Amino acid sequence: MSAAQEAATTTGGGTVENSRHTPGRLKLCYHLAVSNALYLLLAPAAAAVTLRLSRHSFSDLAAAAQSTLAANLPLAVALLAVAAVLATVYLMRRPRAVYLLDFACYKPGPEHTVTRETFMRQSADAGVFTDDNLAFQRKILERSGLGQGTYFPKAVLNSPPNPCMAEARAEAEAVMFGAIDQVLAKTGVRARDIGIVVVNCSLFNPTPSLSAMIVNHYKLRGNVASYNLGGMGCSAGLISIDLAKQLLQVHRNTYALVVSMENITLNWYWGNNRSMLMSNCLFRMGGAAVLLTNRGADRRRAKYQLVHTVRTHHGADDRAYRCVFQEEDETGRVGVALSKDLMAVAGEALKTNITTLGPLVLPMSEQILFLASLIGKKVLGLWIKPYIPDFKMAFEHFCIHAGGRAVLDTIEKNLELSGWHMEPSRMTLYRWGNTSSSSLWYELAYTEAKGRVRRGHRAWQIAFGSGFKCNSAVWRALRTIDPAKEKAGGNPWMDEIHRFPVEVPKVESVIASSP
Repeated sequence: MSAAQEAATTTGGGTVENSRHTPGRLKLCYHLAVSNALYLLLAPAAAAVTLRLSRHSFSDLAAAAQSTLAANLPLAVALLAVAAVLATVYLMRRPRAVYLLDFACYKPGPEHTVTRETFMRQSADAGVFTDDNLAFQRKILERSGLGQGTYFPKAVLNSPPNPCMAEARAEAEAVMFGAIDQVLAKTGVRARDIGIVVVNCSLFNPTPSLSAMIVNHYKLRGNVASYNLGGMGCSAGLISIDLAKQLLQVHRNTYALVVSMENITLNWYWGNNRSMLMSNCLFRMGGAAVLLTNRGADRRRAKYQLVHTVRTHHGADDRAYRCVFQEEDETGRVGVALSKDLMAVAGEALKTNITTLGPLVLPMSEQILFLASLIGKKVLGLWIKPYIPDFKMAFEHFCIHAGGRAVLDTIEKNLELSGWHMEPSRMTLYRWGNTSSSSLWYELAYTEAKGRVRRGHRAWQIAFGSGFKCNSAVWRALRTIDPAKEKAGGNPWMDEIHRFPVEVPKVESVIASSP
């Protein structure tokens, strides 16, 4: 794809969006003025001081400084001592920088491919769904935004399906070890050098744990700090990143391995409760492994630096707590029910999260506009539309959890994002489906494969999860990512990135199979 083609891409709705965010001229002038206000205010004072100093020779200035120092030597020594103490305290208390060396996303083999027609055939052959619910699944699938190349584990594709503990373990091992092997090969880090392991998987938590599987398979050292997070939903990947960040503040000069995945084998719903059938239509097989470090020597080869993590939780509200809920249906079959309140709850959680994140990342020009809008509405009682901060002024790239088409549509509208900004999320949903907590990494991998990541760029990852939680992570690129070097492995898009983006119709019909 040429640069001109990359600059304008076609969105799912068929519209063409510019790849570069360019605010209006008036707003751009305002932004530049506010961003450089300090320099504008100090410029006259700096000019006056320069003019005053220019009237004296260097020898005169040196003599004046020497006499002043001699007359106030005790004070000067005291000030230097205080400065040294403050500098020491600052260096000791400041958080250790956390770097992302690299990451890898798992790509299943072609034997795991599931088309829409395959999905409907397997559902019909199972013999447990009513005709009305088969039609319901077809309708959801046709409007889901998923393509023809997503993946299921073998146990679900078998005829008849054979979900069991052995097959679930086999799926978990294939996904985790496949991604970890690739990230270790890309970074050259030895498994025995890993000091922290964090694994998240919501619905499959065997004994021994998934983190123990990794420790056993790679023969990690005996003092490795391992954690296994379960039941925390699609936002658990960023919870794992935040946990690893906190641990890296304590454990010096080490590596943290974060693995995010979901398990389909034992969590396919075999009943007729429609709120539980939604997950069958959206969730697919996938996972990612991320290697973090606090070693300063690794900064030069790291891809990103972790700038912020923001976690918000609405679990105290009963409606939010129950909007994604695992339970038995009326026949005793276990499934995950998605409430009709889900989108409203997600919107509220998003608002809370960006209210916390905004002051950390938005330029002062946007914060002033937001504050002025808030004062006008709340204090002065003016009937004005609330100002939505322009997060495109804070980030170059957006990785929004590909939970479903409705989720992406809502966030695109609320944050006023362009089709280009939404492209990684929509293409991830189309190509891989909802891979739960790992979807954010497929989206970042898409952005890298397109050659869009430049040094200094900022990427915002945001995800929603049961509970109900909304979590964010902000990364700053430490170097320009060369797509050609990503072909070594770990980026699942590289062999087919030339085919994307594609237009995703609002409805894609399932072709009925012949009797």
